[in-house]
Amino acid sequence: MRDWRFYGVDFNAFPYYGGNDLGVFWSKEQTRIRIWAPTANLVELRIYKHGSGGSAIRIDQFEKAESGTWTIALQGDLNGYFYTIKVNDSTGWLNETPGTEAKAVGTNGHRGLIFNPQETNPEAWDTDKLIPCKHPTDAIIYELHVRDFSISPTSGLKNKGKYLAFTEKGSLSPEGLQTGIDHLKELGITHVHFLPVYDFLTVDEQDPGKSYNWGYDPQNFNSPEGSYSSNPETISRILELKMLVQSLHNAGIGVIFDVVYNHTYHTRRSYFNQTVPGYYYRQKSNGTFSNASGCGNEIASERPMVRKFIIDSLYYWASEFHLDGFRFDLMGIYDLETMNQIRAKMDTISPTILLYGEGWAADKSPMEENWRAVKTNVTRLNRIAVFNDDFRDGIKGNNFHAGSKGFVSGQTIQEENIKFGITGACYHPQIVYGYVENSKSPWAAEPWQCINYASCHDNYTLFDKLTLSCPEASEDEINRMIMMAGALVLTSQGIPFLDAGIEMARSKSGDHNSYKSPDSINQIDWSKKSSHLEIFRYYQALIALRKAHPAFRLTSADQIRNHLIFSSDYQPGVASYVLVNRANGDSWRTILLVFNGNRTEISFQLMPHIPWRIVAQNKTINTESTDFVAGTEIKVAGISMLMLVED
Repeated sequence: MRDWRFYGVDFNAFPYYGGNDLGVFWSKEQTRIRIWAPTANLVELRIYKHGSGGSAIRIDQFEKAESGTWTIALQGDLNGYFYTIKVNDSTGWLNETPGTEAKAVGTNGHRGLIFNPQETNPEAWDTDKLIPCKHPTDAIIYELHVRDFSISPTSGLKNKGKYLAFTEKGSLSPEGLQTGIDHLKELGITHVHFLPVYDFLTVDEQDPGKSYNWGYDPQNFNSPEGSYSSNPETISRILELKMLVQSLHNAGIGVIFDVVYNHTYHTRRSYFNQTVPGYYYRQKSNGTFSNASGCGNEIASERPMVRKFIIDSLYYWASEFHLDGFRFDLMGIYDLETMNQIRAKMDTISPTILLYGEGWAADKSPMEENWRAVKTNVTRLNRIAVFNDDFRDGIKGNNFHAGSKGFVSGQTIQEENIKFGITGACYHPQIVYGYVENSKSPWAAEPWQCINYASCHDNYTLFDKLTLSCPEASEDEINRMIMMAGALVLTSQGIPFLDAGIEMARSKSGDHNSYKSPDSINQIDWSKKSSHLEIFRYYQALIALRKAHPAFRLTSADQIRNHLIFSSDYQPGVASYVLVNRANGDSWRTILLVFNGNRTEISFQLMPHIPWRIVAQNKTINTESTDFVAGTEIKVAGISMLMLVED
């Protein structure tokens, strides 16, 4: 029996292969395959007619090659056939797998598919281009799950739960409002961030309606998920995912993929361990698998061939699918050097590709935190951002406790947390960092290192969190809280990030962790756009405001310190500041923002001799307003943002 403990194994002594020909390469004349398996004694290739079932129609042996690799070349046109690879090492035969590099697989991902890459390109794919993003702070990111987007009967979309839903135009909700890609254009966001679309394990691709998953259970990292395609047994999963990207690009929207190289769903049975046992994972001192992901294992990103796998995989996705960015799940597991090499590799495609991730791990790792891509090490990362959970919790309360409140829900003494987010986690002399709840010092050197958000796919939706923590609040008060949360995120420095449906008070019925809950919980109910149209219009106006005024998109911490001045008059539950001297070349000379988290109105004293024009008040935003403040005092409604400008 195989012992899955690896104490005493020097994985650093394993040979490194630097070639760019790992995996399966088809031509009409032959199919070439190279794998890295330095511990193998024999490697067997099996060819099948189908992605599952049936016996192999031929079995061949790989030949041992340089630097721990094994190669084989099969003559003839094998387009459309399936394959598996089986490794024999000193302990015996391991399981059949598609290998670690498979770019296409059959149904449920157990066999690799040999295919002609040209057949996976939609019409006019050669002219598809990345969406220009002059500076990271110009991005407005919208996080979305492929299936949630269209699966509801209210979506008006035909290809429910599929990639192709993103190619449909003219879809309407039962109330006659725009849904689908038309809604995204109407809202005005710049980028869609998709939860995982690589091949994951726990949804049966033959009958996807039977189960649901967010996709953080990786199986084949280089192949698209088949349950979102019209036919998981074919190249449809590649072609239709490219059609999704192309459709969004044609709408002027960038595409970001959520990647989860930090762990695999299976440990012993993973395709990594069934190829080179132990190498791809970190181990504890006793030789067992460590588990900083909280999912049973963690990838050893610092080992040369693991680092190469991750970088090669990302380069494939970015170049083959024309991607505009990547979000890294539990980025705090990755080592800093790997992340910086990823940045350098992405720059060979385009320096505008956005990279960001969660600056934490889920559990303890054997690699010291000083060497990992955690939030406090963001200044040692090259143009890679992290999520600002300090701002998130300051806005709405502790993410994990339903009853806790934040600034928008009336909890005072959150003002420094809010100021921390307003400045994009950069140093500002007017912030008292001792009152910032989790971070007692700034961790971002520049605003583009900070992703500001109020909610994401994890934990409660913003609506659910607010209704649970404020059960006595009226519907109008909850709506105001959602609107003010959006105002804080979309006017603050850094990169704003929105959870899909936040603009229409999306609910998951109070489900705190809906990663495998049914569609009835996770689906976007498009009828809520009509019942919460006031919120949608407010978010739409906020996005338009941010796009039109570069003062909300400062590109450096020096700009923030030079142009952003907080009010020195403290009021509990109030955060206020001015942006002065045409910040970042803005057409407005001075911008005053007041956020009142209290449920009652307050009086706010204004600087005299300035003709203040009212742009945002109560629940309305009108950049073309001709209303001016009379006097040196103004009332600010409860749970609202006030914005005054000096033209």
